[in-house]
Amino acid sequence: MGKAKRGKVVSYNKWGYIFLIPFVTVYLVFQLIPLVSTVYNSFFENYRAGLTQVGPNFIGLKNYATLFTNGDLLIYTKNTVIMWIMGFVPQILMSLLLGAWFSDPSMRLKFQRFFKTVIYLPNLIMASAFAMLFFALFADSGPINSILIGAGILSAPFRFMSNIWSVRGLVAFMNFIMWFGNTTILLMAGMMGIDPNLYEAAQVDGATANQIFFRITLPLLRPILLYVMITSMIGGLQMFDVPQVLTNGTGDPVRSSMTLIMYLNKHLYSKNFGLGGALSVLLFIVTGIFSLIVFRINTRSE
Repeated sequence: MGKAKRGKVVSYNKWGYIFLIPFVTVYLVFQLIPLVSTVYNSFFENYRAGLTQVGPNFIGLKNYATLFTNGDLLIYTKNTVIMWIMGFVPQILMSLLLGAWFSDPSMRLKFQRFFKTVIYLPNLIMASAFAMLFFALFADSGPINSILIGAGILSAPFRFMSNIWSVRGLVAFMNFIMWFGNTTILLMAGMMGIDPNLYEAAQVDGATANQIFFRITLPLLRPILLYVMITSMIGGLQMFDVPQVLTNGTGDPVRSSMTLIMYLNKHLYSKNFGLGGALSVLLFIVTGIFSLIVFRINTRSE
């Protein structure tokens, strides 16, 4: 009887493994094999010089040494971090404010579902479409310059695409518009999970709204805030489509909006698979470190 039961369990397990085959196949073909291939290529000199193919020749860690010694990696890392911070700080502040409003039953806001849908909609629009729209709006002869000149604020068109901080600001603003809705939904879910008895006890003790927010809501939101910050930072490291379309892949002016992934794309476009592979591995390691930090801190808080 026991053997028959055990055989039945094994039979059910077999179907579980069968259903896993499509996922495992896709993972191997599209993730694991490319990852191993990228790490492998990072140790080789493999690029095209004109019509001549150089390599692949094994050179060990020279590609990594080149990345750290030519200075470009530091410049593009700085650009990426600056644009990420410019977009993330207003994003987290706006999301906290909206999350507090929507999750506070005492405010009794009307049409909450409508507003939640509206603030999330930009997240569904392609980043390239956003970038093309902003490129047209802020062009030298675009509608923004026409409005500013017509209102008497400017006497001549402002060259938004030729100014370092205006280009960085546009990239940051687009990232803010696209992602603050998603961040708001996450933070609001965390706020709604907080025990209402804590708020009632604080109100009975005479706590103000600001004290409740900073002494109860924010500390209890720490795991979600950390998750949002790290995932946003990982997304910032992978920033590509918005500055790529907005600057036509040049990162101008003077490479001030060139991000790490745009730098990686240039290596791949020029068939320099060795340096491209080395940069990909570095980004993979940094992303892995951030993910490990989130996992350890969340596990410790639990």
